[in-house]
Amino acid sequence: MSSTSAVTALVARPSADVLKICRAAVGRILNILALLLSVAWLPAEAQAEGAAALARAKKIVAGRCFLCHGMLGEAASELSPRLAGQNAQYIAKQLAKIQSGERESSAMRPMVGDLTFEDMRALGLYFSMQEVRGHVSADAQLIARGAAIYARGSAAAQVIACAGCHGANAHGSETLPRLAGQVAAYIVARLKNFGARRQLEGDAAMHDIAAKMVEQEIRAVAEYLSTLD
Repeated sequence: MSSTSAVTALVARPSADVLKICRAAVGRILNILALLLSVAWLPAEAQAEGAAALARAKKIVAGRCFLCHGMLGEAASELSPRLAGQNAQYIAKQLAKIQSGERESSAMRPMVGDLTFEDMRALGLYFSMQEVRGHVSADAQLIARGAAIYARGSAAAQVIACAGCHGANAHGSETLPRLAGQVAAYIVARLKNFGARRQLEGDAAMHDIAAKMVEQEIRAVAEYLSTLD
């Protein structure tokens, strides 16, 4: 086959990987355009306040957050969550819960002790604007199993579909975390803690679901979610 024919064939029948990359690129472009348009319509005073908030957040990140989460919200290790692309309001609410003691975290508690709610909102906005891409995994079989459990649940374990609450694309909401692109090992640890009732926050449904999942199911869902954009 000539090089021209090969290119024609690729365009005519793009692979799943090509389609995934294209969809992710289009999604990022639309998000950026939406942000630019929303900022453009804001009064000059509001734009200045937004810029000041981002500058304040960046200073806070450089002073404390970067050690575990990186300057752009990329986890420094598998023990820390990826914050890039996380929902802004969700981040602010979780920081407030940690500060009040509603959510337990011996590592985070000293870090948020002196933060104001405006600081928390600024940090949420800052991290939500950072680019996030799915991790690469070589275990296609594990990913396929995880995708099935996430979308349809597990009849054998009597586990409902994760997508019912976290959304088909796992982007979460103001009250539920974005799971797409999260560090797989971190998701595994969180699910195990939920199942063992070591996490005080979260509703009863989350504790019950995690408790019913076996090790392989937990790892499959975590691996699948880590590859999403």
